[in-house]
Amino acid sequence: MKKFILFIAIALPILAIAQGKNDPAAKTILDGVSNKFKTYTTVDATFSYKVENAACKALSNKSGAIKLKGTKYRVSFNGQEIFCDGKTVWNYDKGANEVTISKVESGSGMITPQKLFTNFYDKDFLYTLTGEKKVSGKTIQEIEMTPTDKSKPFHKVYVQVDKAAKTIYSTKVLENAGNRYTYTVSTMKTNKTIADTEFAFNKSKYPGVEEVDLR
Repeated sequence: MKKFILFIAIALPILAIAQGKNDPAAKTILDGVSNKFKTYTTVDATFSYKVENAACKALSNKSGAIKLKGTKYRVSFNGQEIFCDGKTVWNYDKGANEVTISKVESGSGMITPQKLFTNFYDKDFLYTLTGEKKVSGKTIQEIEMTPTDKSKPFHKVYVQVDKAAKTIYSTKVLENAGNRYTYTVSTMKTNKTIADTEFAFNKSKYPGVEEVDLR
């Protein structure tokens, strides 16, 4: 569940928009974010992560990082690292010192950060612009997204967009069980040089690691 929420909240900010009776103003904003993202050759970002219960009591505060380059990505979060060089995915669990290796299946519908950042026309959500507010001197636009599939483990997602920069400021996911997951972008650098080796698991850097090869 945590891994699912992680992918949703990191990449869903810029994600698939449902077709149907949706808010044109919200679509314009999300289209702008998507188009801006497509101009980046690389992305290197850090984010904070907060979990609250239904009473808005903080349960945990953590941080993470994500790097993107073409079809490659690397996510570091809460004791886990996910590497993908475009062909192979390595999921490393620091606590167990174990890495699970699998293939990237083309055409399988596998969710990747890149797809979620650019795929705007999945039939997954209804969305509406709820308003604007000032946060730390920035004009933030908030979009409420509701999954059309009621079997999803969450019932609302709130995406906040920096109006001037056309980038994501934060994402809040409301889980059906009551918990709330908020991811806020702390830093984001784009179009910087990132070596391809950053996106492949280097076994020599993890002494004693156990490999589970599912390829």
